[in-house]
Amino acid sequence: MQSIDVHYRPLGGRILAGATVAIAGLGIAAMTIQNPLDGLRYGWPLLFVAVLAVVLFWRPSLTIQDHGVTVTNPFRTAFISWPSIQSIDTRWSLRVTTAQRAITVWAAPAPSRHRSAGLSRSDFAGVGQSAQGPHASLRPSDAISTPSGNLAQVIRGRWEELRDRGALDAGADPGADWLTVNVPAIATLLVLALASVLGAFV
Repeated sequence: MQSIDVHYRPLGGRILAGATVAIAGLGIAAMTIQNPLDGLRYGWPLLFVAVLAVVLFWRPSLTIQDHGVTVTNPFRTAFISWPSIQSIDTRWSLRVTTAQRAITVWAAPAPSRHRSAGLSRSDFAGVGQSAQGPHASLRPSDAISTPSGNLAQVIRGRWEELRDRGALDAGADPGADWLTVNVPAIATLLVLALASVLGAFV
């Protein structure tokens, strides 16, 4: 049976990225209006901060589909097919481990200490057995009410369903998974950093 795709990008990150871009844009506009030359020389650091905010806070996401999991981090994107998954952990952040690598999901960090202190038993209702440690212990980051725990449970649920149906019996296909580097973002940040340095000294 086909499942509904899940696409998650944290709202807080989008708000932070949008606010940073807006503030940087206003700063560049103010400098340019007062003195166009200052805007040209000193606007680069603000533009660098705006792009960095988009890369760090807007770009990270997680997509869960029938054929696998796609993790989009600031500087890398990875696709993990279901048979490749060996473990799903939430200690510091949601992390999916395969035989080749461990992929941390930037979009789903573990909850803060303050958030963890407010969790109750009901927050862990429905957590799968594969998430439980010794003596059926669970971490605060496994709570269904947190992004890390909720998304981990979705992945575990899909993986366990496929396992129980025998869909994973053939094993992992080494060519199914892939990892790409966000070269455009890295190159753009390097150019803006260089422009910022040159603008300050020219």
